[in-house]
Amino acid sequence: MRTVQSQAGVMLLEALIGILIFSIGILALLGMQGSAMKNTADARYRSEAAYFASQIVGLMWVNDKKTLSNWDTRPTKGPGLFPPRDKWMDDVAKKMPGGLPPTILVGPDPLEGIAQYEVRVTVRWQHPGEDKETTRQVVIVTRIYEADTL
Repeated sequence: MRTVQSQAGVMLLEALIGILIFSIGILALLGMQGSAMKNTADARYRSEAAYFASQIVGLMWVNDKKTLSNWDTRPTKGPGLFPPRDKWMDDVAKKMPGGLPPTILVGPDPLEGIAQYEVRVTVRWQHPGEDKETTRQVVIVTRIYEADTL
């Protein structure tokens, strides 16, 4: 009889330890789910940014290469109004979070490290809920030649 009384409450202790282990497992699963959702959103924004950058490079390729400087977004380089570029910039601003304007730099520009016929497209965004200093970006650098320069 003594052995039975000394083991009283052991089953309750085992049940509490089982619940503790189960709770830790559930919390780990919730943490992994949150991390997976954040990574999925990051991949979505990254692929959209790459799509937008590739889209504008494609538009530059099919347009007149002699007006390549019109695509530049710097106020001192490109024209004030250029409808294809401006429409693209509006589309990017509507789709990408954070409201950061994309940039298109057209060479030659030694200060920016851009060679002749080179184009650098940068699409930036900010994840919702992140601080203002944290920005992400996709940069595509390509060369667009005129037919007679090859």
